[in-house]
Amino acid sequence: MSITLEPSTWNVDPAHSSVNFSVRHLMVSKVRGTFGTFSGTIVIGEGGAASVQAEVDVTSVSTNNKQRDAHIRSADFFDSEDYPTATFVSTSLTPKGSDFVLTGDLTLRGVTKSVDFALEYLGRNDGMGYGEVIGFEATTVITRQDFGITIDVPLETGDKVVGDKITLTLEIEALRQA
Repeated sequence: MSITLEPSTWNVDPAHSSVNFSVRHLMVSKVRGTFGTFSGTIVIGEGGAASVQAEVDVTSVSTNNKQRDAHIRSADFFDSEDYPTATFVSTSLTPKGSDFVLTGDLTLRGVTKSVDFALEYLGRNDGMGYGEVIGFEATTVITRQDFGITIDVPLETGDKVVGDKITLTLEIEALRQA
């Protein structure tokens, strides 16, 4: 199975897309955040093969709390002074039922790991006069320690202030390039 589009190149439209995350806090709730600055390109090749390249400016993180955002940018978490950009480069697209698994190399804090995104192709639209658009939703769960984020502030219960698993959710609308 493939994405049924003719060979084409698409650029992520940041005005109609989002890059989000969530992580457990105090093991009783989740902190949610977003990145305000990101870009990406999707290339559909012959036979529906697809490749993706994306960049996220980790300094653009927002959890709606300035103190927490500053801490997330610090060396305890993203170390954004030394590693201001996270990148993703796909290595494969595999059908899974009516959806796909998008596998690629995610680089965060200078560490590169292979990750699998559950990918749903949402469709294509003529774009209301602004050009043809396509949409996707992609989700993965990463372990923060795998990327060198090892801060562990223990709670009296033995749990940690910040959970180990981070859910990344991308809601993407991309505009076809001429």
